[in-house]
Amino acid sequence: MARSRRRRRSRETTRPSAFWVLAALCIPAFSVFVKLELEGEENLPEEGAFVLAPNHYSELDPLAVAIAVYHLGRAPRFLAKESLFTSKLTGWAFRGMGMVPVSRSSGSRAAKQTIEAAEHLAEHGHGVIVYPEGSLTRDPDMWPMRGKTGAVRLAFAGGIPLIPMAHWGVQEVLPRYGKRPSLWPLRKRVRLVIGPPVDLSEYRELPPTPDVLAQATDVVMERVSALLGGLRGQTPPAERWNPSAHGQSETGRL
Repeated sequence: MARSRRRRRSRETTRPSAFWVLAALCIPAFSVFVKLELEGEENLPEEGAFVLAPNHYSELDPLAVAIAVYHLGRAPRFLAKESLFTSKLTGWAFRGMGMVPVSRSSGSRAAKQTIEAAEHLAEHGHGVIVYPEGSLTRDPDMWPMRGKTGAVRLAFAGGIPLIPMAHWGVQEVLPRYGKRPSLWPLRKRVRLVIGPPVDLSEYRELPPTPDVLAQATDVVMERVSALLGGLRGQTPPAERWNPSAHGQSETGRL
């Protein structure tokens, strides 16, 4: 995937870091099997904080999203479980890359953590990738399901733009819940599109009650679904899949 010559790389990707090591290992190997095609690259800011909200339907799609963001000159940081920061195996890498720890708990502790994370992103001009669905979509046709409010809460707490993203094609490499990747034929096509920041101004000025956050999240999910519909050449379902209504667990990330 070629990067536009007009874009410049941020300092966070031009100075030595764990990103260099992972990029050197992952990008060449991934490119053997996948051809990434990106639209809307102008919608990802070259500098400054952002929250990027993509759809999620394969355990492999974070890698596709991360490589696309890195190609655009930004460091692909994700929200990550707190336990990964205490592990000797992954702790050094996650801390070195500036990943954002998130607690699975709820209440005041989680709210405080969200505010601290947002302030850190805003202060240092970092971006973070947040899957608003919280886990792989349960929708039978792999459309985005009902979203969680974590991405919106981060954006509101730090005054950060929230940017929708969609991608399609990763399921040809690793199906949802798949254990073995399908590596042949080589160079499977994966398309990604980044949309303009979602206009949430009418919600940002309101008290961040659960209802307000849920409404703003619905707006974000509509944008993500519309972008995915464009990639698939289909109209998204009028109503998003609700795991609770179908007796499914909603356990997942923030």
